[in-house]
Formats: sequence, structure tokens, C-alpha cells
Amino acid sequence: MDKKKGLINVIVSIAFKILLLVGALLVRRFLIQYIGNEANGLYSLYTSIIGFLAVAELGVGSAITFCMYRPIVNGETQKVSALYNLFTKLYLIIGGIILVGGLVVMPFLPYFAKDYQSLDVNLYLTFGIMLAATFISYLFSSKTSLINAYKNNYITTTINSVGMIIQYALQIVVIIYTKSFFWYLICQVLAIAVQWVATEIVARIKYADILKDKSKVDDETKHSVVKNVKALFMHRIGGVLVNTTDSIIISAFIGVVILGKYSNYTTIMVSMTGVISLFFTPLTSIIGHLCAKGDINEINKYYNFFYAFNFAVGTLFFLGYYGIIDNLITLLFGDGLEMSKMVSSVITVNYFVQFMRQATLLFRDATGTFYYDRWKPIFEGILNIVLSIGFVYLGSWIFGAENAVIGVILATIVVNLTICYIIEPHVLYKYALHRSAKNFYIKNYICVILFILALGLLNVCLISCDNQVSELFINGCISICISVIPIFVLILFDKDFRYYLYIFITKIKNKITKA
Repeated sequence: MDKKKGLINVIVSIAFKILLLVGALLVRRFLIQYIGNEANGLYSLYTSIIGFLAVAELGVGSAITFCMYRPIVNGETQKVSALYNLFTKLYLIIGGIILVGGLVVMPFLPYFAKDYQSLDVNLYLTFGIMLAATFISYLFSSKTSLINAYKNNYITTTINSVGMIIQYALQIVVIIYTKSFFWYLICQVLAIAVQWVATEIVARIKYADILKDKSKVDDETKHSVVKNVKALFMHRIGGVLVNTTDSIIISAFIGVVILGKYSNYTTIMVSMTGVISLFFTPLTSIIGHLCAKGDINEINKYYNFFYAFNFAVGTLFFLGYYGIIDNLITLLFGDGLEMSKMVSSVITVNYFVQFMRQATLLFRDATGTFYYDRWKPIFEGILNIVLSIGFVYLGSWIFGAENAVIGVILATIVVNLTICYIIEPHVLYKYALHRSAKNFYIKNYICVILFILALGLLNVCLISCDNQVSELFINGCISICISVIPIFVLILFDKDFRYYLYIFITKIKNKITKA
């Protein structure tokens, strides 16, 4: 495995992600302070609707990188060019479908945005601006995928991150001086345009030969691509139905005000999850090249390591999130935007459960086994919508209107634990790792139980202070101390993790000794 390039990808991704996290939180604070929490909720709704429309992408991005791994490893430049040309056409078609789909949805926006009247904005114009930004992003998506396929994720990460930093800077200035939601969204279009220009320049410099070659894919390759795209299309639908419909359901059944509060919690959560996920996602192409070589024993070795690491990192970060989230909401966005501890605990469990799929999904994408569980996401998505709508009424009846959002989150947790936790490992173990997943099932559910027990212990140990900063610091330290317990249990019973931990510590000692 190309460890050096993998390390570069991870370091660059994490550094920029932290900067973007700070920028996103600052922008959200100014948005709420100068325009209102309703605008915050409306922006979250727009993001969810466009995410739903992006199902048209059909999973082409993952299909591109997977199909290119083997010809890149084998030095088949002409085949890489042919695949690039095919995907360029597909992305243009996809962008057009999303654009048309957005125009069709526009007349129904008032039905999705309950209580939107409290915000003086033109729903159709502002949504159209976000739709335009999304369409522009597809004009250079094939070049981004090409760069990533060559394991240069750090380049695309840098371009995207610099573009986002420019966007955040412009948005803060615009919010302060214009207090306009319209100009706030225009900044997003400008930032996407900057990323487009930068990607074009880099691609034309590094991969000029590939871009100039107008080769077409052969029938066998086209059949393989179509097969993978169909499978990833189903995965894409499932992901959209699970992850984007929650916000739409909350907005339509509860209101944009509650969605605004909820989105503050999830924005911090998603941003933090995005940071820790970068320990995994930048390595997809690296592991893809490893899997293309076909060494099953080495693939198994790396998968065991990533799963154990997945649990250790997830436990530390998500317990930390729960310990400080209410203080963060107050400090970052102001008083009166906090939700109940019950809501934050359910959000924490939901995202931890989803995060524990990281290692499995990473190796699924890298090995191309997404075809074998292609029907899973459809059933997963439909069940999530049905349960979410049913649970939102049940949650309102049991917990009250303010906490009705708990029902929507519980539906997602149930779907993940009963469908994703069973089917995804089964497919990976059967078709890529070539062994039984029985022991993994036991370990996976035990890890979730350990985390929930640790979360319950943390809830009992949290303290209250008059000073928000002091309370945040003390509870953060408490969460770190408690996270050591489940991680220690993992070290005690997982021999693979102990083995890799020993190797890592030994390497560090050797480097210190040599220095």
C-alpha cells in the first residue's frame, strides 16, 4: 500500500477540514445572528431537497474511481482516457437531470417549508441559486474523479477547501453588510466557479494526454461500468432516502424553526464526523489499488485494523460531542437554541451507529462489492421514510412537539441496526474477505452496546457550572476519561488491535531512538 501518499491525503484532508469546520460554524453564527434561525432552517431544507435530487448521480463518482484503479495500476492510459470521456458525458447528463428536477420541485416548496412565512425571502429565487451552484459542480466532476483515481485526493481536497474558505469569507462580509439571504447564496455560486477554474487548470497540466485522447470504451468495459453504476444507483437512492428525507420530514411536519435548531446540532456533528471520517475516506483509492492486486490476506489485515481504529476514534469523538454540545450551541449560536438532553443523546447514538459502518463501506467501495447488496438501500430507504413519518407522530405524542424530532432519529437508528449492520458486513465478508461474518456481527453489536453504556455513564457524570466555558472544558475532560473505558475493553479482548497498536508504538519508539 502507498503509505506515503495515503498519509499526505489524510493530513491535508484533516487540516483543511478543521479550517472548514471553524469557517462553517462562524458563518452559521452570523447567519442566525443577522438574518435569523428561520434562514438557517430554510438553508438546511434546500440542502436536503437538492441532496434528494442528486440521486440522479447514480453513484457515478464511485464507479469512476473503482473502474479506473486496475487500468491505472496496469499502466493502460488509453483505457483510462476512454473511461474519463464516458464519465464526462454522464456527468453532463446528470447535471441536466438535477437541474430539471429542481425546476419541477420549485412549485411545491411552500408545502415543504412549514412556518417559512416568518422569513421574508423569495423561496423560488433562493432555491434556484442553490440549484445553479449544484449544476455547475457537475461540469468538472469527472476531472475531480480522475485526479482522485490517481491517488491525488490531496489536490482536489485543497481546491475544494480553498473554494469553501473563499465562500465563507464572502458570506460573512455579505451577511454583515447586506443581511440578505439572497446574496448569502450568491457567494456559494462564486465559490463553485473558483473550484471549477482551479480543477480545470490542474487537470490540464497533470493529465493533458488523458484529456486529449478521445478513445471510447469497449463493450466489455461499458458492460462492467453499467453494472457498477446500476448497483451504486440503488445505494445512492438508499442513502438519499435515509439521510436527506429526515430534514424534509422535520420541516414539513414540525417546522423550519425546529429544523433550524436541529440543524445546529447536526451541523456540528456532521462537521466533526467529516473530520474523523478523513482518517478513512482519503484512503479509498490507496486501498483500491491494494485490492486490485488481489492479496486477500493483506486486505483482511488492513480491514481488521481499520475497524478497531474506527471504534476507538468514534468512541472518543462522539462521547466528547455529547459532553460539550449544549455549551457549544450556546457559545457559538446564542441562547435559546438548545434542545433537550434527550434529543442530543439520540443524535449522538444515531451518528455513532452510522460511523461504525465506515470501515465496512470503505472496503466495500475499494473492492467493488457494492453490486451484491444493491437491493438493500431501496428497502432501507423506504423503511426509513415509513418509520420516520410514523415515529414523528409517536414522538410528538410521547415527548411533546419540541422533541418530536426524536422519533425521526430513532427511525434511522432502527434501520441501521436491523438492515445495514447485517447485510453490509455479510456482502463484504463473503465476496471480498472470503470468510464468515459471524464473529464480526457479535463484535459489532457489542461495540454499540459498550458505547451506549459509556454514554449513560457520561450523562450521570456531567456537571453544571455558571460559566459556559468552564462547564464545556470540565465536561469535555470527563468525556475523554470515560471514553478510555470502552477503548480499554477493546484492547483487552481484540488481539488484532493489540497487535497493530504494538507495531505502531514500536515504530514511534524506533523513530525517537534514531532521532
